[in-house]
Amino acid sequence: MGDKKILTIGLVCLDIINVVDKYPEEDTDTRCLSQRWQRGGNASNTCTVLSLLGAPCAFMGSLAPGPVAENLPDVSVEDFSKVDLSQYKWIHWEGRNADEQVKMIERVREYNSKQEEKNRITISVEIEKTREPLYQLFPLGDLVCVSKDVAQHFGFTSAAAALKGFYGRLRKGATLICAWAEKGADAMGADGVIIHSDAFPPEKLVDTLGAGDTFNASVIYSLSNGGSLQDALTFGCQIAGKKCGVHGYDGILH
Repeated sequence: MGDKKILTIGLVCLDIINVVDKYPEEDTDTRCLSQRWQRGGNASNTCTVLSLLGAPCAFMGSLAPGPVAENLPDVSVEDFSKVDLSQYKWIHWEGRNADEQVKMIERVREYNSKQEEKNRITISVEIEKTREPLYQLFPLGDLVCVSKDVAQHFGFTSAAAALKGFYGRLRKGATLICAWAEKGADAMGADGVIIHSDAFPPEKLVDTLGAGDTFNASVIYSLSNGGSLQDALTFGCQIAGKKCGVHGYDGILH
């Protein structure tokens, strides 16, 4: 499995970031200190961080020839049918067009059923947005990452409460993780024990855009290399904290 890659599937987009000296008040004009354009999108960011960590990885999503594009289609099950699954040890889906993603995951489960255990692909899904169709992904992942936004949408006021509330939706033996910003992150595996990692805030908060994607990438990286759930959770919080202290992703490992 050493040569096999981690595949992330979802969005790549253009993020335009304006830096200002303070958060603008409503209906006011504010002069920018600087502006930068950078590649964004959850699955794309996750793949970027996996690459920085040294993992062999690949991204699957719609790309445009120019810097700006409109209405790029999400990856379809037809697109995914062309993927050579034998190249991958882990596939991560950013929850988007869930009806199609369900069929993609079914294809991987079918592939796994014909493989020895050492060649099976681990499936992870991220449920970040509060959109009803995405909730059908809960029972499909070996690892499920649910966001604070979704947890709060369901009325949960902590990561631990969210894990207890959502865990019954998962497949047998799956792992559920919920990050809660500056309060760190919690996880629950098949044994039903909740584990926790505190956050690791940087000395100066600079840029939180993509911190969740960085956390997911770091957790996947650790687990895919045989790390324990506690190790993965702590590593995820550490790298996400470092990311919050730098612009973009350059320097998160320094």
